[in-house]
Formats: sequence, C-alpha cells, structure tokens
Amino acid sequence: MLSAILEHAPALQTVIPLVAAPLCVLAGRRGIAWGITVLACLATACVSGYLVAETLDGSIISYELGGWAPPLGIEYRVDIVNAFVLLIVGVTGALVALYARRSIEREIDPDLHVYFYTAYLLCVTGLLGVTITGDAFNVFVFLEISSLSTYTLVALGAGRDQRALTASYNYLIMGTIGATFFVIGIGFLYMMTGTLNMADLAERIADLGDNRVLRVAFVFIFIGLGLKLAMFPLHLWLPNAYSYAPSVVSAFLAATATKVAVYVLLRFAFTVFGFDYPFQAATLSVILLPLAIIAMFAMSIVAIFQSDLKRMLAYSSVAQIGYILLGVSMLNKPGLMAGIIHLFNHAVTKGALFMAVGIFVLRYGSSRIEDLRGAGRTMPWTSAAFVAGGLSLIGVPLTAGFISKWYLITAALESNDWWLALLIVGSSLIAVFYVWRVVEALYLAEPAKTPSITSVPLSMMLPTWALVLASLYFGINAEFTSKAASTAADLLIEATQFESPADPVKTVPGAIDAAANGE
Repeated sequence: MLSAILEHAPALQTVIPLVAAPLCVLAGRRGIAWGITVLACLATACVSGYLVAETLDGSIISYELGGWAPPLGIEYRVDIVNAFVLLIVGVTGALVALYARRSIEREIDPDLHVYFYTAYLLCVTGLLGVTITGDAFNVFVFLEISSLSTYTLVALGAGRDQRALTASYNYLIMGTIGATFFVIGIGFLYMMTGTLNMADLAERIADLGDNRVLRVAFVFIFIGLGLKLAMFPLHLWLPNAYSYAPSVVSAFLAATATKVAVYVLLRFAFTVFGFDYPFQAATLSVILLPLAIIAMFAMSIVAIFQSDLKRMLAYSSVAQIGYILLGVSMLNKPGLMAGIIHLFNHAVTKGALFMAVGIFVLRYGSSRIEDLRGAGRTMPWTSAAFVAGGLSLIGVPLTAGFISKWYLITAALESNDWWLALLIVGSSLIAVFYVWRVVEALYLAEPAKTPSITSVPLSMMLPTWALVLASLYFGINAEFTSKAASTAADLLIEATQFESPADPVKTVPGAIDAAANGE
C-alpha cells in the first residue's frame, strides 16, 4: 500500500496542499482550517523528504501526468537540485503552519483567518509546483498561483499597518512585470523549438546554434526571474512586502519564495540554455557578478540604518541573495556548490529570524528596535534565538552561515580571485554592525515598554527554535548539505554539456526502470 502511494509522490507534492486549500474555506472555522493546514503541510514535508532520499545519489525521477509521455505530456521531473528546494519549502511550510495560529490572532482580523490558511496553502502549492515541474509553461502557471496568493497574504497585514496594502500593490505590479517578461521568454523558446518540456528544450536549443532569438529569450527570462528573486536593483518590492506583511507571512516568504526563484534561474541557465554559447555565460559573469557584489555591500549598509527589525532583515535578505548569485556567477562547481549551500542555509537562518521577530510583535505589538529595548531580560529565549540567527548572518563559526561563506571564499580562491574572497569577508563584517545594534538594544538598554502578553505559546517558540537549532547543526555537521549541493552542482554542470545523464531515470507511475536496478 505504502509503495503504491510513494509511486505518486511527485504528484502528491502539489495535490495535497491544493486539495486542502478549498477545504479550509468549506470548513469555515479557524481551528479546523488551521488543523487542515498543519496536516497538509506536514504531509508535503514528508513527501519532499522522501524525494530527497530518492535523489541524493544523483538519480532522476520522471513522473508522467495523465499517462501522456513527455515531451507531449506534462512531466514532473525530480533530481537532487529541485528536491533540495522542495525540502526547504516543505519543511518551512510545515513549521510556519504550526507557528501561524497564535501569530495571526495578533495581526489579522479573526474573520479573515480562514482565508489566510487558504491563501497560504495555495502559496505552498505554487512554490512546490514551480520547483517540481519539468514543463516551462507549467512553471509560469504555478508561479502565478504562488504570486497571486502571496499578494493576498501580504495585504492581510493591513489589520496592523495600512501600508501593507500599498506594499502588496507594489509587489503585484513588479511581480506582474516579472511574470510577463518570463512568459515572453518562454514564448520565444516555444516559437523556436515547438516544445515546452525543459529536458526537450535543452536538446533542441543545442541543435539550433547561437542566434538572436535565443539571446532575446534568455534576457527576458533572466530579467523576469531577477524581479521574482529580488536581484539588485530589481528588489524594490521586497523591503515593504516583508516589513508590512504579517510576521508569519514574512517568515515564510523570506525562507522560500526568493529561493524558489533562484532555483528556476539555475534550471533555465544551466539545464535549458547551457553555456555552449558565450552570450549566456557572459550575462552571468559580466552582469550578475558585479550586481551581486553591489547587493552584498549596499544592502548591508542600508540595513544598518533601519529602525524596524523586519525592514532591517528585508534589506539583509537582498544582500544574502547577492551571496547566492555570486556563487552562481562564478560558473564553476565550487562556486555553484557554495551558492546552493547558502540558498539552504539562508532559508533556515532567515526563517528563524523572522519567526523570532513575530514573537516580539506578539508580546510588544511592535517590531521597532526602539520598542524592544531590554527585551533580552523579559524574553530571554526569543532574544537568544534572534542572536543565534544574527550570528549565522554574520558567518560566525559553528553556524550555517559560516559554512556557506567558507565555501564561497574557497571557491573564489580556487579561481585565483583573491580579491573576491576579500570582498566576501568585508561584506560579512558589515553584518556585525546591524546585528550588534539589535543585541545592544535587547541586552544593554533599559526597558522601553512592558509586554502586553505575559507568555509566549509553545506553538510559536518550538518552530522558531527548531530552525535555530537546524542553523547551528548545519554549521557543525555540513555533511548532508555539502553532499546534496555537490551532487546538484554536478548535475547542473553536466546538463550544460547536453549529454544524457549518467544516472538512471526512474519513470513513475509504474515499475522503476530496469536500468535503475542495474538489470
């Protein structure tokens, strides 16, 4: 029975939250809707964990939807590259769902709680769908599902701050422009190749040779995804969206949304287009590299001067995305591996930080640094969680942030780019300033306000510390993240050579291909 269910694991990854979303509305009660959301997210987390276990050795799972074989039919294609991202979305989604109930009681109108859970599950569905699908147009469809639900989630913050409506509207405009650019690029590819299956696209593009249409398609897709992943200077939607959204929404989006967009960029840049032609490679190394460096410095400096914790972390996120893109722009295995590791480590760290801020908002009704003075005495566990996350942002040894920055520095030195290694260290030191501002306010200043709520519920504290401990664990034992990132980098680099993968492809539903068993 279990094996029969697991054969359909790729489909279940999106079906479970998609079916659960309307059930929340039909239930009509906040408690039941929360229970449905938690169960659905826990199930998707388990499925994503299974897919990681199945692909960690480099295997590829191909799931044919509706019995139509690709490239005619839509395919869910899973390798360690997207299974790693599925794990981020699945586990974060489950932890945030557990965390959400008490947080939204403080920040969202009770009459809207059912709709929050519905939109949240649709957002989870969209992000998982974007990550798992092997069809280029399906990426756009799921991207819009996640985006439309995200705009709604951000707007729900209007109950605490009316500026959430403006932030949501700006996000909608920028997101729509990004999606339009992306789908125009997909249209050019379809016009040239007659296919939308990404594996088939890669083969047909390789046969076309370099031409202007492919260059234009690449640029449209690159800019569209740049808007979605908040690449500097296309990040203008992100600070307000993270600042004025409900705390639970900020935590989920910071850990997942931009990471999924980075994955899509990796998939198209390496798997679909490849680097047989100098234009694609030059775009990343000549354009992406300097933009990533500027983001690392400029956004960290801007974060120093923010008076609101959520806004400070928002600008920090843009800087951290710069580190990820820096690794990608190196166009070699060490850099790509470092970027993928940082993608995972930053998701864990930033999720924990925004959850800690959500607890501050629950008790103090504010995320302003000035209002949180002395909170280290009244909220020792929450303050300690924030400090631990801040140390990871800096890259202090024994934290996850140190591991990924160490890999980035190593990659730069292996490429003989010692100046790049110095820039990575220098930009990391800037983070000390804005993290220290918070530490000083929490522990060294006299209390400014009395908490309006006397205790923090375990349903919020446990998910927060789960991510904090994960950040510390992956800073001590990086075997899993480094192995997964190394295998993912190998697959992406191999894809640029347009060769058949050396590892077996498992086709499901149905029996696993005999090749997978060595027969």
